[in-house]
Amino acid sequence: MSALIGRRAALRWVHLVLGGALLMPYWMLALVVLTPLVPGDGPRHAVLLDLAALPLALPAAAVTALVPVVRVLESAAARALCAGAGGELATTVDRSWEARRRTALWFVLHLGLGGVVAGMSLAAPPAVVALLVRPDDGRLRLWFGPQPPAPALLAAALTALVVLTSAGAGALLARCAPPLLGPTPAERIAEAERRTLVLAQRNRLAGELHDSIGHALSAVAIQAAAAGRVLERDPAFAAEALAAIERTARDAVGELDAVLGLLREEQDGGGVGPVLGGGGLELLLRQVGLAGLRVRARTGPGLDALAPELSREAYRIAQEGLSNVLRHAGSGEAELRIERRCERLELELTNPLGAGRTSRPGGGRGLRGLAERAAALRGEFTAGPDADGTGWRLAAVLPTGDAG
Repeated sequence: MSALIGRRAALRWVHLVLGGALLMPYWMLALVVLTPLVPGDGPRHAVLLDLAALPLALPAAAVTALVPVVRVLESAAARALCAGAGGELATTVDRSWEARRRTALWFVLHLGLGGVVAGMSLAAPPAVVALLVRPDDGRLRLWFGPQPPAPALLAAALTALVVLTSAGAGALLARCAPPLLGPTPAERIAEAERRTLVLAQRNRLAGELHDSIGHALSAVAIQAAAAGRVLERDPAFAAEALAAIERTARDAVGELDAVLGLLREEQDGGGVGPVLGGGGLELLLRQVGLAGLRVRARTGPGLDALAPELSREAYRIAQEGLSNVLRHAGSGEAELRIERRCERLELELTNPLGAGRTSRPGGGRGLRGLAERAAALRGEFTAGPDADGTGWRLAAVLPTGDAG
């Protein structure tokens, strides 16, 4: 019942009347063109002329709807007034001819149905009043012959016709709004790609923060604990550990500024973070060494010539792997191999399983992040116990994109 006389019906009727108002300039232009071409006189001729002007006005309205901003305006009106229109309606201007054609079809449908409903809404109330006040008006015989229907019956039928026409036209518009005013398949694909890009950027920022700041905080905590244990019996080592904490904290602040700068889109992501070459790997090994982890490193030639992105991602994988050794295996030894072979960069980190440390709450994202880094470069990543179960092995194979 609400679809006929409730709030939904009222909103849809307002929407249709607005369409009729938009149709008026085109309809009057069509009347100007038709009146000299179709001569005649009398009320019946005037009604027929008005009806004939309607289909002539709609093509001009369709041409107007090709303006890109029309879709935004019509979508806003349909969203607010075309109650019950499900689905997603567009919020951007037309950027393709397919979208413009859909908008033009909607505009013609809106104005055409709106013109009919608006015309009936303007003509029906005076006609109903006239039928009820002057039931013996001779105009009934003009339209229906010598035996016209009862005026009260005609008034009721006319009122019902207006209500049913408005409800049917409103329901049709509500059903047609999503396919005609909604995003096109190309726009949906573009939006999905944009969301994927944003999600990838967020994941990368999260990985950068986890790998850089997480490694720095882990190293600082372990170095501080080691310095506290030997402060009295080995002041020199404690001083060296405190100096390492200072350097690590300073580097972490620099990396945090870089990541935050990327978040504010102040710089390109390609320049964020350290790389394997230029002493970056040596500094990393020195940091974990001061935390109590002895690393036997074996590196091959050509690391300085790696692409910056590849070198940075490989550095992060090595950094997170060494941080995991410190977190879970404690002090001890580890072996790190980084070699460039043909068109790939191989990184392998192995260490014996130690007594372990207490894992921090909320951990466990590191290995997943490393797998995502490798997958982003179309590489491979594995991590787990070695064959005999006495050690842990982390390995990554990343394509270099050349024949070096």
